[in-house]
Amino acid sequence: MTDTADSPLHLTIEGDTARILLDRPQVRNCLSIELSDRFVEAVQTIKKSTDIKFVVIKGAGETFCAGDDITEMLKWGDDEHGRSTQGANGVMRRVRIYQDMANALEELDKMTISAVDGVAVGGGLEITMASDFVIATERAVWGMPEVDSGITPGWGGTTRMARYIGKRRTKEINIIGALMSAQRAVDWGLWNRVVPNDQLDAEVDALLTTLRAKNQQACRQLKYIVNRGCETDLYTAQGFEMLSAGLSGAVNGFWQVADADKGAGIANFSEKGSLWQTRRKLAKYFWSDLEG
Repeated sequence: MTDTADSPLHLTIEGDTARILLDRPQVRNCLSIELSDRFVEAVQTIKKSTDIKFVVIKGAGETFCAGDDITEMLKWGDDEHGRSTQGANGVMRRVRIYQDMANALEELDKMTISAVDGVAVGGGLEITMASDFVIATERAVWGMPEVDSGITPGWGGTTRMARYIGKRRTKEINIIGALMSAQRAVDWGLWNRVVPNDQLDAEVDALLTTLRAKNQQACRQLKYIVNRGCETDLYTAQGFEMLSAGLSGAVNGFWQVADADKGAGIANFSEKGSLWQTRRKLAKYFWSDLEG
């Protein structure tokens, strides 16, 4: 993606860390269609990299993100030529793009950190909920004020939020639309940490130093099983834990299993060797309604 001085988003990559800067400070970094599209591109660029291990998301100026640019919402129903022909379907398509963006951010095999200063409301808050860690300044505030513009959230403001803070509090945040303190977000389990206003960058760097010292494969597995496990029943979640434990053993050197193929099945398939031929001969028409 082309990054110019007047771009609404800047992606910089320094070694193992990608940094996404939302850069529309004159409107509190609210998410225009262009900025959102560039966010999608940035996440996809990061996703393809095996060198990037960490992602830091921040807003320019003394604010994080004031959510979707409501002044552009009337364009959400337009087609690619600017004609208002798409209607509600156009709005739904735009929301699906944003949902895909949040899902892709949440599913990155990197550790993601939202560094929040000032305002994080609407879509800005939804970005933080798709991140692994959220560090905020004491002056940071958050909320979902969409209700007072006659709209509802589209990509996490009701769904992810309810999974973090429960149904009753999610109703309070969305239906009343009040702004809340950063400390309340921590107390409710929505964010991780509140720091003095001048310590945000230092705390992010300290977290990065701690994360870099970890076994990165273990971190990737932990992120995956927590994300997947909390969306399913206990026994299925325990299945993810068990398989993750097995993978951990394998990558730590305990990979051999006495009655496993050790790759012989794949090699035999390529060579059409005797092992593969024996297995297929026995299985091909076993209990089949076809005649061999």
